[in-house]
Amino acid sequence: MATVQQLAAGPTPARPRSINGARDVSMDVDASPSHAPSKCLNKFGSGPQKGDTRIVVIVYGEGQDKIVSVFADVLGKPFGIKSGFKEVSHADQGVVVGIAASHAQSDIASRDKDLVVAIHAHCVNLGMPPDLHLSSECDYEFLYTEAPFFRRDLSRFISFTLGQINHHETLMAKPRTYFISTTFPDVSAALPNLDILTVGADAVEIRVDLLQEPLGDGNHSAIPSLSYIGQQVMLLRQRTELPIIFTTRCTRENGRFPMENPELYYEYLYRAIQWGVEYVDVELWLPEDIRQRLFQRRGNSRIMSAFHDFSGTFRWPSTHAQQVYAESRKYADIIKMITIINDHHENFELEYFRSKMRAEYPDSPPFSGVNMGETGQFSRTLNRVFTPITHPLLPIVAAPGQMSASEINAALALLGQLPKKTIWGITSPSFRSCIPQGPFYEKCFNELGLPHHFAVVERQPNNITSMEAWCNQKNFGGAYLSPPISWTSLLKHSPFFASLNQGKGPELTEAARVIGTVDTIVVKTGSSSSASSAPPSIPSSPRNYDAFNNYTPGASILPANTSLVLDNASWRGILSALTRDLAPSAYFGRSAVVLASSGDDAASVMFALRALRIGKIYTVGFRTPSALAREGPAIEPFNSLESLQRARMVGDDAAPFVIVSALGPEKSNLVGMLIRVFGANGRGGSNNTRKVFLDLADTAGIRKGGDPSIVAEQSGFSAYGSADTAAFTTVETLRLLVGQNVPYSFVRLASGRSLF
Repeated sequence: MATVQQLAAGPTPARPRSINGARDVSMDVDASPSHAPSKCLNKFGSGPQKGDTRIVVIVYGEGQDKIVSVFADVLGKPFGIKSGFKEVSHADQGVVVGIAASHAQSDIASRDKDLVVAIHAHCVNLGMPPDLHLSSECDYEFLYTEAPFFRRDLSRFISFTLGQINHHETLMAKPRTYFISTTFPDVSAALPNLDILTVGADAVEIRVDLLQEPLGDGNHSAIPSLSYIGQQVMLLRQRTELPIIFTTRCTRENGRFPMENPELYYEYLYRAIQWGVEYVDVELWLPEDIRQRLFQRRGNSRIMSAFHDFSGTFRWPSTHAQQVYAESRKYADIIKMITIINDHHENFELEYFRSKMRAEYPDSPPFSGVNMGETGQFSRTLNRVFTPITHPLLPIVAAPGQMSASEINAALALLGQLPKKTIWGITSPSFRSCIPQGPFYEKCFNELGLPHHFAVVERQPNNITSMEAWCNQKNFGGAYLSPPISWTSLLKHSPFFASLNQGKGPELTEAARVIGTVDTIVVKTGSSSSASSAPPSIPSSPRNYDAFNNYTPGASILPANTSLVLDNASWRGILSALTRDLAPSAYFGRSAVVLASSGDDAASVMFALRALRIGKIYTVGFRTPSALAREGPAIEPFNSLESLQRARMVGDDAAPFVIVSALGPEKSNLVGMLIRVFGANGRGGSNNTRKVFLDLADTAGIRKGGDPSIVAEQSGFSAYGSADTAAFTTVETLRLLVGQNVPYSFVRLASGRSLF
């Protein structure tokens, strides 16, 4: 398990280099490297999208008109109230329209579906179930509690249903994905431990057939009602940021849902789509017209075509297996086939089937194939798409032979498929007190059952070559760098990095190339490379010799077919923090102010703002890196009082909407002054959206003046601190380094900052 050489309390954000008073003078983003790295064309997932551009109409309950303004706030749009769908016209484009439920009843069925997207917003405090006519007629339905109200739940719901975010593309880019099933009769029983339960999981399955809806006489309903299920989905989504899989498993396939009425399945599964559930499990035995209708009306949800066989007579090499696969792929975004087996060799038959189907149907959806029972556990280590996992804290396993993420990783390690690696946290003396992530990584590795060794080490300022001793090792597993390092300087001063990829240098992601700095080094292993289950010990100072036993500094001793990828995870942490309570569309075309002491400190911020399609960025205190100036939004520096005054005098919608500060705590007075300048009206233009302030400064520093976050709140901003950004960045860094998911909520919990 993980061992740590440097102990500290938990993950906290690393300050930009200039804040700490130590800056590597050689790290010029605009410098030309002597070796140009190769571009890494594999982009992880998709950034924010424009999505559905129809007019959003919110149908609200009695006395709940304020929910319309919250929807508008999250979307970054103005809102208005109308008395019916007949009053909504093209003139309302760009406005969130609210219609009372009592008024919507009469003409919702005749609305122009090409013009509007109708969302039924129902407060469960008013009673359940919601109006059934409105539930069935609206495109989507959002269930919420009045107190407490989870704004991030609404942001996630509206961002997903309108197609502004895409979980599926992101997950399918991972080398392995897992999902955990909440096998509780009541989801609320899982909530206290959900942060721990979901470590290693990429999605959470709600087993609808296992839910037990209590009746007044002490018994339980044979089939839980849509009203009860809706509240269960709401509770689960309020407590996890992971995608949800909605499953109604039938009695024939080890579930409890009756099979007599297939239309009941359609009613429940389509309602899950309306609730904005990311994945809907559709069993293959259902009539084709039901599967086809669900697939055609799935919106942004994804359909998992599910086939289970518990007979013990199913054979992977059979014609029947190929027919099942061919039928599944008709209406599926993911094909899932799970069977029970009797002999170990059937695991290898599954692998042959997997490769054969991939060759015969190269354009098929991703395939998840698993054998059940203890004999089939080996197949769970080989499956790479949504492998079902369990956890010791769950009351029962969802299927025979299920393993936890920790057990699967331990098995992979024993099989030599997950060799022990050394992962480094590379920092510098000035950052010594800012990198207490050692114990946190140890917690994550232990919880995931990873065999890796983690250690925090220090490099000397202006001595990039010292990194070669850690990175040029046969069992090097990757590293995070804090402070980040300019990739041009890395190639210029390190013979080892410059010699990689036959002299082309390491691979470079688009983010690292444009931002100019690297905070994560990822090890990429080719399929033909052999993985040793017993790697050699780690030399404290690697010595490299050529064929004639001559010492050759910088020569690579990495295993064959292994390359290094330079990446930047910080910008995704910033992006996630900015979109936690707001949909991406709230930022589209708006203006921003970025304060920093150097272009290096500001680059990740500006790249994140570019991903959010910010229209214009005002800069304070730095020169914009040339790559961002060429490829980003319009840039205007505040270099005089006149330029500041011009920005104040523009129209409301063109005024700065978001302010991000990467300045140190000693410059709080300057940050507070700018917040007051642009926060006079407290709102983001003609609509009701609150402006946003993100402070990236280390809160441990001594502030000169008031806390900018407090000033921002007093000036009408929504304020976010560096802890949020650091937690999201840690999630991304772990995904890059070990390929597994550690939820944001667990990062905050392990840091001593629980969300609830």
